[in-house]
Amino acid sequence: MAAPLILVLVVAATLRAVLYRSNIAEFISERVEVVSPLNSWKRVVEGLSLLDLEVSPYSGDVFHETPFIIYLFHFLIDYAELVFMITDGLTAVALYFAVKNYNKNLFKRQKLMIESSRYAADVAELMRTPMQLQYIPLKVASFYLLNPFTILSCVAKSTCGITNAIIALCILTTVHGSAFLSAIFLALATYQSLYPLTLFAPTLLYLLQRLYIPVRLKSRIFWSYTLQYAFMYLGSLLIIICLSFFLLNSWDFIPSVYGFILSVPDLTPNIGLFWYFFAEIFEHFSLFFVCVFQINVFFYTIPLAVKLKQHPMFLMFVQLAIISIFKSYPTVGDVALYMAFLPMWSHLYRFLRNIFVVTCMIIVCSMLFPVLWHLWIYAGSANSNFYYAITLVFNVGQILLVSDYFYAFLRREHHLVHGLCIRKKDGTEATLVLK
Repeated sequence: MAAPLILVLVVAATLRAVLYRSNIAEFISERVEVVSPLNSWKRVVEGLSLLDLEVSPYSGDVFHETPFIIYLFHFLIDYAELVFMITDGLTAVALYFAVKNYNKNLFKRQKLMIESSRYAADVAELMRTPMQLQYIPLKVASFYLLNPFTILSCVAKSTCGITNAIIALCILTTVHGSAFLSAIFLALATYQSLYPLTLFAPTLLYLLQRLYIPVRLKSRIFWSYTLQYAFMYLGSLLIIICLSFFLLNSWDFIPSVYGFILSVPDLTPNIGLFWYFFAEIFEHFSLFFVCVFQINVFFYTIPLAVKLKQHPMFLMFVQLAIISIFKSYPTVGDVALYMAFLPMWSHLYRFLRNIFVVTCMIIVCSMLFPVLWHLWIYAGSANSNFYYAITLVFNVGQILLVSDYFYAFLRREHHLVHGLCIRKKDGTEATLVLK
C-alpha cells in the first residue's frame, strides 16, 4: 500500500506546485472562505516585519497567530510554500497510519464481540471484513490531500494546515497508545487554536479503551489514569505557554490570540456563524451572545462522550465537525480535516437518509460563495444578507451531514445487538425510531 500512497502524495504536491505558480494564487490567498484574521499569510508576514524591526508583533491589531508560528517562519520564510506542502503531506501520512492501526483494533474488537455472542445472529452482512478495510487508510489520505478545500488552504498558505497536522499527529499517537505524545500534541493543538481542547474526551476514552480500563465513575483505575493524562496535558500546555513567554519576553500573545478567538472583535466575513450576527447586534448585548455562541463548541462534548464512550474514534470525528461549524473564525481547511474521515464510515451508507441532498447543498454552496461575494462587494447588486444566507445553508448542510452519520452510526449499533429484523411482541415487524 506504500506505492499508492506515494503516488497520491506526488500528485497532490504537483497540483499545489502548479497552483503556486499560477495567476490565481493571489486570488485564492484573499478569499475569506480560505483564510481568516487568525490564519491569513499576509498577517503572518506583517507580524514577521514587526519582529524584524524589534517591535512586538502583537502591539497592533493585525497579527493574531501564536509565537510558535511566527518563530517557525522567522527561519523558514523563504521556504514557506514547501513548509505548507510538507505539512499537508505529513497530515495525510499521519491519518493514513492512524486509520490503518485503528482498523486492526476494530477488527479485533469485532471478532471478540462475535465470539462472546454480544452481536445478534442475523447481522453477518453488517460485519466489516479485512477486504473492506484494506483501502480505507488510502482513501482517507486521498480525501484529505485531493480535497479542493485542502488544496485551496495550502495554496493560500493558511496556517490552518499546521493546526490540522498537529491534530492528525495527536490522533496518530492516541491510536498507537502513546499517552505522553498524545498529551503533548493535544496541548500543541490547544495552544494553536484553543478549540481542540474538546478533543481531550475522545483521546482519553480511546487510551482507556486500548488499555482495557472500564469507563466507570466509581473506578479508582479510571480516575487515576484520567488524572495522569490530564496532568501530562496541562503540564505540556503550561510548558508551551511559558516557552512562548521566554521567546517574546511578554504575555501579549495571550489576549491577542486567545482573547481574540473568544471575544470575536474582527467581524470580517467568513464561512462561520459569528460575523453577521455580531455586526447587527447592539453592542451592550454582545458579551452575552458571545458566551452563548462560544459555548456551542464545548456544550456537546460531555453528552456525546457519555453516548459514544465505547466509540471514541467516531466521537473524535463528530467533535472535529462541531469545531469546524461553531468556531469563531472557521475556514474550509477546518472542514477538510473532518471530511477526510468520511471513508472510515463507508459501512454506514446503507443507513444514511439525506446524503445526496446534503452533498448537493455543500457543493452548490461552495460554488456560490465567490459568486455572491462578487455580487455584494464588486457588482453592488447584492448585500451582506445574500452572502450570509449561503453561509447559513452551508453550515446547515454540515450539521445535517454530521447528524445523518450520527443517526446511521447509532442505528447500526442497535441492529448489531438486536438484529436486523426487529419484531414486536405480537410477531409483526417493528419500525425503529431513534430519538
